[in-house]
This record gives sequence, structure tokens and C-alpha cells, in this order.
Amino acid sequence: MTDFKGKHVWFELNTTDLKAAEAFYASVTGWVPRDSGMPGMQYTMVGPADHAVGGMMTLTDEMKAGGAGPGWTGYVAVDDVDTAAAQTRRLGGQVLVPPQDIPEVGRFSIVCDPQGAVLSLFKGTPSEGMEPPPPPTPGTPGHIGWHELHTTSLDAALAFYGDLFSWRKGEAMDMGPNGVYQLFATGAQGQNADGGMVRKQPDAPRPYWLYYINVASVDFSSARITAGGGQVLMGPQQVPGGNWIVSGLDPQGAAFAVVGPR
Repeated sequence: MTDFKGKHVWFELNTTDLKAAEAFYASVTGWVPRDSGMPGMQYTMVGPADHAVGGMMTLTDEMKAGGAGPGWTGYVAVDDVDTAAAQTRRLGGQVLVPPQDIPEVGRFSIVCDPQGAVLSLFKGTPSEGMEPPPPPTPGTPGHIGWHELHTTSLDAALAFYGDLFSWRKGEAMDMGPNGVYQLFATGAQGQNADGGMVRKQPDAPRPYWLYYINVASVDFSSARITAGGGQVLMGPQQVPGGNWIVSGLDPQGAAFAVVGPR
């Protein structure tokens, strides 16, 4: 079985209009929404036609009362959720949702790092006779292709995630006025980078994670963002390796990005 420890394994959108979000992301990324069948709640699975990569759900009144707004949360695989949550506290982070079970799915806890970026710890429940799907070919449309932390301290973030998930420091790229872009890698030594870290812009209210969805054409997706009532905040912009990126907001205000060819 592939070792997923320390890797992003799921992505979840909390939104104020579930049906509108389903339609928007289907138009922009080609995702196929399908009902999860979870009892007592509406939870929509999303991803390419053959594989779900994330889910969507409506923000509850309790979430709103706690200050949550529309946004994406990444789930990172750990060996033991309770242990990882306790370690998060010891390292200066916070536990926002204590460890709890999702019947027949796994155990999770929502936390934030010491700078305030939110993510979820996750341990799946093994399915009898089921193996997790193999990792997709890099760039496969519909999958999440990049994970990017916007933070107030690169050094502090590298230390925190290094201790918690054993992430390793990669190449640092000089972005000029935007400062340093720091790559990080997970898993075995020598593996390619899984994401990057950058100092957040002053107008961003708090540190956050931004997730990049692979698409077949960033120009097509950019036009669909605008047509669907979202906003393009940056791009198309070329990045090392030849791909192009566009970052924006969906119609409910959740930040996301797309990556692919023009």
C-alpha cells in the first residue's frame, strides 16, 4: 500500500451555496459532482469522472458563529490524529475541532498552524480488500496539482510542518519584490516538491493555504471563472516548468487557483 503519511489526501470546500459551488467548479475545472450518500447531511464529492479528490458542504450556523467563511481546507494524512493534534498544540498551533470520527471514513481534527493557516489532520479507516488508487500522472486534469502556503514567517512555517509532518525544505526561489518562494517536499528523500510557501500579501486578512486544480487550459478556465460569477485575481502567469497559473475567488468568496497549459 502506498504510504500517504504527510501528504494532502483530501480537499474540502465549506460554502454558503452548495448547488452554485457545484455548478461553478464543474464549469471551471470539469469536475463531476456526485452525492456522497452521507446520512443526515448533504455532502457532495467532486473530482474527475473516475475519482473523487474532494468534497463540498454548506457552512453550518455553528461554523459561521465561530467566524468561518467560504473556503477550502486540505486534509493531511497522519498515523494518529490524536497524537498529531496534541503535537500541534505543543508546537504552538491550535486545535479548532477536536479529534472525532466520521463513521466508516476515518478520524479527523481541524487545526491551525502557529501563524493561523487552517488545515485538517486525517487518518482513514481501512476498507476491507480495498487499496487506495495510485497517484495520478502529474498534471492530470481534475486533480490537485500544487499546495501553497501564504504565511507570515517562512522559517517558522518550515519548522512547524517539518516537525509535524516531516516535510523537507527544498529550493528557495527569489521572487524579487514578493520575496522568497520556498519549495517543500514530502515522503521519501529525492522526491519532487509537493508545494511552496510564500509570505502572504498585506491585504490578505490571515495566513491561508491555496490549492491549485489541474486544468486542460488555463485560458478556458479563466474565462469560465469570470462567466460563472467568480473573480480572477492574478494571471495567467507562467511558472517554472512551462505551466501557467490563474488564482481567483469563486462566487461565494473561496480562494482557489488553476494550473495547466495555455
